[in-house]
Amino acid sequence: MERSAGRSRRRRRRSRSVLGGTLAVATAAALTVTGLVSTAQAADINNAKNAGFESGLANWTCSGGSGAAVSSPVRSGTSALKATPAGQDNAKCSQSVKVKPNSTYALSSWVQGGYAYLGVSGTGTTDVSTWTPGSSSWTKLSTSFKTGANTTSVTVYTHGWYGQAAYFADDIEVTGPDGGGGEEPGPVIPAAPAGLTAGATTTSSVALSWNAVSGATGYKVYRNGAQATTSTGTSATVTGLTADTAYEFTVSATNAAGESVKSAAISARTAKEGTGPGPGPSVPKHAVTGYWQNFNNGAAVQKLTDVPADYDIIAVSFADATPTPGQVTFNLDTAGLNGYTDAQFRADIKTKQAQGKNVIISIGGELGTVRVDNDASATAFASSVYALMQDYGFNGVDIDLENGLNATYMTKALRQLSAKAGSGLVITMAPQTIDMQSTSGEYFKTALNIKDILTVVNMQYYNSGSMLGCDGKVYSQGSVDFLTALACIQLEGGLDPSQVGIGVPASTRGAGSGYVSPSIVNAALDCLTKGTNCGSFKPSKTYPSLRGAMTWSTNWDATAGFAWSKAVGPHVRSLP
Repeated sequence: MERSAGRSRRRRRRSRSVLGGTLAVATAAALTVTGLVSTAQAADINNAKNAGFESGLANWTCSGGSGAAVSSPVRSGTSALKATPAGQDNAKCSQSVKVKPNSTYALSSWVQGGYAYLGVSGTGTTDVSTWTPGSSSWTKLSTSFKTGANTTSVTVYTHGWYGQAAYFADDIEVTGPDGGGGEEPGPVIPAAPAGLTAGATTTSSVALSWNAVSGATGYKVYRNGAQATTSTGTSATVTGLTADTAYEFTVSATNAAGESVKSAAISARTAKEGTGPGPGPSVPKHAVTGYWQNFNNGAAVQKLTDVPADYDIIAVSFADATPTPGQVTFNLDTAGLNGYTDAQFRADIKTKQAQGKNVIISIGGELGTVRVDNDASATAFASSVYALMQDYGFNGVDIDLENGLNATYMTKALRQLSAKAGSGLVITMAPQTIDMQSTSGEYFKTALNIKDILTVVNMQYYNSGSMLGCDGKVYSQGSVDFLTALACIQLEGGLDPSQVGIGVPASTRGAGSGYVSPSIVNAALDCLTKGTNCGSFKPSKTYPSLRGAMTWSTNWDATAGFAWSKAVGPHVRSLP
């Protein structure tokens, strides 16, 4: 799933370029020999504002809501730009930069991800740009330009390319003479947080909250003197604890300037054994799953209670990895969700469950990296997910690991979780198409290994390109044949039809590619369950108990007027 959690952060100070500093030294040396005076290079600064996106998108404008400040990946500081092309939009983000006439400027940016362009227009001379076809690590784009005799401002921009993956940009510099704005002052180390208190406890977790600190962009939480987790808000849940045990907690505030001193310590004791959550609502025979975004990436911001009744399983996206391998936690993005409080969120989970809905916690996403590759990390995963279930009341877990999965140890982790949570546990999975092409794949093996406790696999039929169907033919995404022929692989590969769902984007903006209209989804469901409305591919038999459909996301569905859920939800409920 595409994850771009925009958050507001203050700007960090940028050092002037090495080139500018070297020339300044050379100029100073020249003065001692010739007596000439030249201060142009010594005065060079970075004229771009919010050049590292530490203050979100302040000073920047991104086309079509395509941009967001994200906390990962970043080259330096705590934020970077993520911009996602969609349809006819190339995700252009630009800023008007003040410059001096008849002056030369060095333009550079670090980029990562899909196609990325860096350029400048309105120079009064020759506008320039440079680009890269994409990279998996930070790559520097550099060029230079000269301003005209009457040029006092230029437009600096980045953009991607149509239909390609999102790109990331950080540390943008327009280095040259001060155009009148000057560099922004950097942040100062924040004060220590006050008001640290302990909230709900379980046998393996303690919920903490504290007062916001001015200028802080994040917080570090310490357990018995060792860092336990981090948070971008004013609350966190420390997991992986021992039942009926007292712990000491402190918290510090951080930003680009550094870390504050720690708060006053408090003590809290975990609950005794035997206080786990009860079973949740049963999942309907035919069900619709929707991912709810715990971040603002341009889609409609929702509370859980805003999610329509057409959704039977709501996957809260996403849990966060901790420094402990395999361990996860959850931090509600109160700021990004327009002040949605932790208390409201918890109450809304109960409201949805009272309506017969299952609310589960999703692990992973496009950028989430949770490694479960040995016995210790498997135990940490199971214990921390169960702690979140106890703490928030989640009914289960969704596995959406798009950066690798080890079948042996994920199987161990999910079986440990099942042993803790009992028969009411909901387990869903959202593999990419490549992960389910063969039963020898790690994702497919995991699904088969836990077939007795697995609820549904909602494969992502998007951001994929062409793939093989179960008949050995190649099918292109975006068609009814792509949905049915690829679902057939799972149905014939050993999964029960009740464990197979069709995962698609809710709108054209919900994914880079692979969007299909709700009518295509419904046709695929009919083809698989009843043998009607098929395309050129028709399965050899029907699967009336097929579970249903999934979408990314309820937020993008809301942005499009709930067109997806209004069409697919009733159709799923009408299946045999």
